[in-house]
Amino acid sequence: MVFQEAYRNKTVVITGHTGFKGTWLAVWLRSLGANVVGIALDPPTEPAHFHVMDLKNNIRDLRIDIRDRTALESAIIYAEPDFVFHLAAQALVRLSHDDPIDTWNTNTLGTIHVLDALRKLKKKCAAVIITSDKCYDNLEWCWGYRETDMLGGVDPYSASKGAAELAIRSYIKSYFPSKTSQVRIASARAGNVIGGGDWAADRIIPDCVKAWSSGNFAELRNPLSTRPWQHVLEPLSGYLTLAVGLLERNALHGEPFNFGPNIKQDKNVISLMEEIKKNITNISWLKKFKKQKIKESKLLKLNSSKAKKILKWKPILNFSETVKLTTNWYEDFFKSKNKVYNISIKTLENYLLIINKKK
Repeated sequence: MVFQEAYRNKTVVITGHTGFKGTWLAVWLRSLGANVVGIALDPPTEPAHFHVMDLKNNIRDLRIDIRDRTALESAIIYAEPDFVFHLAAQALVRLSHDDPIDTWNTNTLGTIHVLDALRKLKKKCAAVIITSDKCYDNLEWCWGYRETDMLGGVDPYSASKGAAELAIRSYIKSYFPSKTSQVRIASARAGNVIGGGDWAADRIIPDCVKAWSSGNFAELRNPLSTRPWQHVLEPLSGYLTLAVGLLERNALHGEPFNFGPNIKQDKNVISLMEEIKKNITNISWLKKFKKQKIKESKLLKLNSSKAKKILKWKPILNFSETVKLTTNWYEDFFKSKNKVYNISIKTLENYLLIINKKK
C-alpha cells in the first residue's frame, strides 16, 4: 500500500477514536508508527473495542465533545497534526429520530467546528472528513451513487450528513484556497461496515453475536434487506490512501470520494447469516417481518470508480473473506478477552496478507 511509510513518526488526530471505526483506525496508525491523538466522548457501548484493547495506553486519549468548539479548537491546534481524520458522529439512524437536535449538532455543527479549527492551523496538514453513504438522496437505485449525485436524506441522520458535506464544500471554497492553503481537505463517504469489535445497538452483527453468546436466537429485523457488506478495514485503507494523496497532489483538495465494496458484496441479511454459519456452528435466528415504525432503506450502493481511477484504491475482500475476518475476531474474543489488542493486530495482519496475495 502507498501509505505504509507515510505515517511513521507523524502526528495524527482522530476524532471519534473511541468508536468502532475510530479504534480500528487508531490501531492501524499505531502499527504504522504514527503518534495518535484521539478526541472523543467515552466509548458508546459496553463492551467497547477501545476498552478491551486498552487502547488508551497506546495513544494520547482526550475526552472532548466536538460540540465544544473552544476545547476542540485548542486540542487540534496544540497537537499540530500532520493528518486529521474526522470520524466523530452520532451514527445511528434510529437514535437520530429520537434525538434529532443532538444528531444535527454533532454531525453538522461538530463537523463545522473541526473545519473551523483547521482554518486556524498554521502548518501543512491533510484532513479527511468522513461523512456517510447516507449523505446521498437515496432513491434506492440498483446502481451505485456517484460523488456528483444529489445530496440529502429523509431521516435526521442522513440529512445531517448531507448538510455536513455542504459545510465541507463551503469551508474549502471560502477558507482553504487550493493554490495557497497549507491545509488540504477531502471528504470520504462509506457505508455500514462490519468487523470485530463492533458492539453498537441496532446493528446486525453485534445483535447476533450478543444473542448467540447468551445461547439465544438472533432476531432478524429486516431479513430480506440488501446491504453492500464491507469489512471495516476496507474503507479505512481508502481514508489512509486519500490523506497521503492530499499532501502529494493538489488536485485532490476539496474532492469527495466514495469507498464502497465490490458489487458482489450486495447480499441480503439471510445470505449473511448463511455465510456466518459456515464459520460459527450452533447458531440460529428468527425472521421478524413486523412493520417498522421507522423506514429503513432496503438498498443503498456506492460507486467507487473515482477512488479506483484517481487514488488507485480498490476493495480487496470478497464476501466470504469479509465474513470470515469478522467472525474470527469474535470467536477469538470470547476465547481470550485479555488479549484483544493482539487479536485486532492479527486481524489487520491477515487482511494485509490477503492484499499481498491478490497483488
